[in-house]
Amino acid sequence: MADERKRKGKRRLGRGLNALLGGNEETPEVRLAEETTKETSAGDTSTDSTSIDVNLIERNPFQPRQEFAEKPLKELAASIKQHGLLQPILVRPHEGGYQLIAGERRWLASQKAGLTTIPCRVLDFNDEQVFEAAIDENLKREDLNDLEKAHAFHNYMEQFDKPIEYLAKKLSLNRATITNIVRLLELTEPVKEALLNKKITSGHARALLSLTDDQQLFMVSEIIREKFSVRDTEQEVKRFQNEMGGVLPLGPLEEHFQPAMSTHVFNIQQQLQDFLGVKTEIKLKSMDSGKVIIHFNSNDDFERILSLLKRAA
Repeated sequence: MADERKRKGKRRLGRGLNALLGGNEETPEVRLAEETTKETSAGDTSTDSTSIDVNLIERNPFQPRQEFAEKPLKELAASIKQHGLLQPILVRPHEGGYQLIAGERRWLASQKAGLTTIPCRVLDFNDEQVFEAAIDENLKREDLNDLEKAHAFHNYMEQFDKPIEYLAKKLSLNRATITNIVRLLELTEPVKEALLNKKITSGHARALLSLTDDQQLFMVSEIIREKFSVRDTEQEVKRFQNEMGGVLPLGPLEEHFQPAMSTHVFNIQQQLQDFLGVKTEIKLKSMDSGKVIIHFNSNDDFERILSLLKRAA
């Protein structure tokens, strides 16, 4: 009888994250989650909902999305105030509390709505499965910035020692698609900043990959100033390399961009952003001076950030 219950539990989980996240139709992207859940074999994993204190839940450390737009969060919080949280979030037991697997927007909005407990489904996922679920949820629910995708794909392959082919199969994506996205990490930091701030598109950025760092800085300033299309950019890069031999014109580039950020400083920026849970920027004026910018979207955000900084101090 116990074995029968265990088999039923596994079959229920085998429906995949599409069912757990409330999806009504199977899409190629959810095959990742379905494979993940079908492979789960550690213990009797249950999808039954239970109420958990919001303060006992921590962020998913593998969350690809670094920032959640404030307006949709407020709209979701208003809906939750009126109707309650209709769809449980997914968590796993972690260090005496719980860690998010999927549903961070609902978790954040529930806190804004003033909920102290929220319905959760507790799953027995390992780190790799949590990472896969986080990527899958974000690809399916709302488009990630391509740089966020690039970091998520790269970090997944590095942490779990998986090749691009493995991830492509998991996500039902073309290998070349993932390769092209991950290559964006080769761009110099100011160009990445322009991409994140939507001054250029991923198509513009990919056209610059064959250039050196200084050449990228020059060309991206031209893209922004001249409002080049992607096609214009590709042609201009070819002209720059063929006719000018890739030689930069005279004149400082600093008027357009801050100094390139080192990997060490960039990692610190990412750590601050993860710790504070909001967009955080380190702006360099020179190699040894600059400023730290912490973004917040509400009084609650501001008070929470202050509390974190005070505790850290």
